[in-house]
Amino acid sequence: MTAAAPAGRALAHPPRELIRLEAVLHALSDPVRLSVVCELAETGDELPCSHFDLPVTKSTTTHHFRVLRESGIIRQVYRGTAKMNGLRRSDLDALFPGLLDSVLAASRGRTARRGRA
Repeated sequence: MTAAAPAGRALAHPPRELIRLEAVLHALSDPVRLSVVCELAETGDELPCSHFDLPVTKSTTTHHFRVLRESGIIRQVYRGTAKMNGLRRSDLDALFPGLLDSVLAASRGRTARRGRA
């Protein structure tokens, strides 16, 4: 059983019915945020913020995670001192069938093409 985060450490997430397509697309349009989503999708599990080696400052990293959380793409929870990140795949698939898989496939294709160039 996982203990609930203290009230001061709970993070706000939009409920499924308030997740907006334009917010999701905006969040996914940034290459740094897209790389986080791709890694979460590939792992299929929660990962701590410290796991990601992003080419930006710590404050910018915090901003990127907040955009992903507030758009409804990820869920963040505190587990001890770590902030864990998980993809809200079931919510996204229910609201926008095929969108996440298409974005992930396009990103993999782009990465593969870059590797051949």
